[in-house]
Amino acid sequence: MGKKVKKEVEPPPKDVFDPLSIESKKAATVVLMLNSPEEEVLATACDAIYKYASKGDENKVTLLGLGAVEPLFKLVSHEDPLVRRNATMVFGIMASNNDVRKLLRELDVTNSVIARLAPEEDIVVHEFASLCLAHMAVEYTSKVQIFEQGGLEPLIRLLSSPDPDVKKNSVECIYHLVQDFQSRAAVRELNAIPALLELLKSEYPVVQLLALKTFGVISSDRETRIILRENQGLDHLFKILETKEFNDLHVEALAVVANCLEDVDTMQLIQQTGGLKKLVSFAEMSTIPDIQKNAAKAITKAAYDPENRKILHEEEIEKCLVTLLGTDNDGAKAAASQAISAMCENLASKDAFGIQGIPQLVQLLSSENEEVKEAAAIALANLTTASPSNASAVAEAEGIEPLINVLSAKRDGTVANAATVLTNMTTQEPLRLSIQSHGVMNAIVEPLQSTNSLVQSKAALTVAALGCDADARTELRSASGLEPLVKLLHSKNDEVRRNACWAVMVCASDELTAVELCRLGALDILEEINLSTGRKNNFSEGALEKLLDNNLSQKYSQMGYLSSSNIITDGFYDYGQVKPGVKLLSLEELSIQELNDHRAIILVNAKLPEVSLSAEDKSQDPYYGRTTSSSSIRKGSKERTRKGKGKKEEEKPKEEEELQTMPKVQQEVILEKLPWLPPFDSILLDYIIDASRIILPLTTTKEQVVALAQFVADKMGGPIERDKLHEFSWELHISEIEFELKCNVVPIGKIKKGTFYHRALLFKVIADRIGIGCSLVHGEYSRAWNEVKLVDDSPQGITGLLLPPQVYIVDLMYQPGCLMKQGSAEADHYQRI
Repeated sequence: MGKKVKKEVEPPPKDVFDPLSIESKKAATVVLMLNSPEEEVLATACDAIYKYASKGDENKVTLLGLGAVEPLFKLVSHEDPLVRRNATMVFGIMASNNDVRKLLRELDVTNSVIARLAPEEDIVVHEFASLCLAHMAVEYTSKVQIFEQGGLEPLIRLLSSPDPDVKKNSVECIYHLVQDFQSRAAVRELNAIPALLELLKSEYPVVQLLALKTFGVISSDRETRIILRENQGLDHLFKILETKEFNDLHVEALAVVANCLEDVDTMQLIQQTGGLKKLVSFAEMSTIPDIQKNAAKAITKAAYDPENRKILHEEEIEKCLVTLLGTDNDGAKAAASQAISAMCENLASKDAFGIQGIPQLVQLLSSENEEVKEAAAIALANLTTASPSNASAVAEAEGIEPLINVLSAKRDGTVANAATVLTNMTTQEPLRLSIQSHGVMNAIVEPLQSTNSLVQSKAALTVAALGCDADARTELRSASGLEPLVKLLHSKNDEVRRNACWAVMVCASDELTAVELCRLGALDILEEINLSTGRKNNFSEGALEKLLDNNLSQKYSQMGYLSSSNIITDGFYDYGQVKPGVKLLSLEELSIQELNDHRAIILVNAKLPEVSLSAEDKSQDPYYGRTTSSSSIRKGSKERTRKGKGKKEEEKPKEEEELQTMPKVQQEVILEKLPWLPPFDSILLDYIIDASRIILPLTTTKEQVVALAQFVADKMGGPIERDKLHEFSWELHISEIEFELKCNVVPIGKIKKGTFYHRALLFKVIADRIGIGCSLVHGEYSRAWNEVKLVDDSPQGITGLLLPPQVYIVDLMYQPGCLMKQGSAEADHYQRI
């Protein structure tokens, strides 16, 4: 046997370290290992860090603080597959932390992570790379980066991955990306819809849900809806809706259907295939609030198209929506109300809701949920617009009180639409009177003070609709509602300003309101508006005219003209001419001024004063307030009895007798509490009675005008010769009356020496009382005259010819009763000094 040869083992190279197992319980130590040049160490360290990070968010923050992200970023693109895989796993898990994502954005890691979606990469790498992108896509900046760096295409490809986690992460990332319109268009162009539809068949509900949510976003684009329809997407959606086991997906599926129903073609297809009936039945039968709400929203979206509204009406959608109004869920009630609003554009549906839905909507006005309240108000506003029958139905459902109550609601939309409903109802007089009886003018003051232009506009329109009733105007005045209304005239919003002008025009229908509006500055604002071509409107000029027509004292002082339709009533006073923008003081304010050397204020008041012991309970007007002196009251009381032809002397009222029998101190207390009244002009009342007796029996207007001119001249000092006009000392006479009365306000009946403007005013006052049409014109200085329209006699030899009326100036000074044709030299001379 030969000798055995012993083989010698070569020793390892001197520069190679023997394998060493390191055990570390310190994260910092493992983080340091991420910088090792050895692939095995790197893989092991990444694996350890993945397990550590998976335990909770605090560990992720710790790793961030230890500086683990930067070396991990380098390892994501490492040439060793194992290192690359483990590093990507760490990135995927750590990206769920907001602070980590912030650093990842700064490092611009998206390009490296997108590269890990390549087909040749391991499926685990796909899973965690897509997870990392899904986390990062939550922020807008990262969305843009992923889209611009081409991340959408590999994500769409991974929708067909055999791994459910990869599918889930990819579709979640796509869902975040399509929130931006650019990505939505790209998803369509990259043909992602078939792959997304396949995900609806997944056995994993989370994948199905994310796919539906993605469809819910991208189906807002019409082009996408067409592709979805072409790929039988609606069949997939209705299969989900018909499957009870998928009830957790029904809400999202309905959201997609809602978008699809916006297209008429889709609506017709669903109707033809019976899908619409299924949808309506599904909405009615479901007890899940979110499903009810989304079903109603689907109907709302569909109802924006007129053809769709016809189809929905054919399917008797009204019954379904009324059923949804009765659910216990506020969200479903609000959504159903919104759907009713949309369906109201169809007249047949509007009539149907009037029968079925209005009582339920009225009840919802009292809901504690502000959204429900607003949706109900909007629905009622749409239902009652141009529909008197529906407006009546609201009243029958006892809706007036809750509508007025919601005028103080928190939401502007609620208030604006409640005001609209009330306005719609006011077109019917019985409803208007009923609304007024509920104190609506008190309630409308708050909306008038709103800062929301829509609320302001609708509130002003409501005032315009209700202000035609005197009681409503009185209520608005008492509630201090005129001031905020006048402020709206300043609005820069055209509709607000227009409706405010309209309301002022309506409210200025009586003297008390017109005077108050003038006091608040409405006259000045309207004049300013009418000077601007951009700001004036159809109602601003009418409002100004109406305001002056019902405040004749202001009109005459400002414009120097009263037409035959401007009837002078008791309480009128001629202050003299003032410039535009100057507001007259009230008669009470003028009456308590100290005597001055200004022109006397001429008062017209032939109204018998009324003394009442209950006067303290009467409302005080801005025109007739309380006085500090009771002399005019006492005087008026003594002059109550009048004598007239064929009339017996009037008996003293019972309350006056009671007042006179009281102790003097008690009389003073009661008189102090009485409202201020302008002094009663008994002489003027005599003039009116006498003029009526003398002039009314005359057969022609011309005879009446001549007789009245002679009557007026006789009471005011008689005819005056032209060359002796300067000797007619009427100024001294007026001053003596002022001194006697200790007041600048002079009753016109006390004037026995009157010049042009005194006589013209008296002529107009009496003419208005006895029915003679005439105008009053104030000229320069003390000139004023009356214009009357008379029909001349037919020329000789021609009978039955009706000539147009001619305007004549009435001479009240030189030859009382002389009629001068307007434009003649004689008339021009009379009108000028």
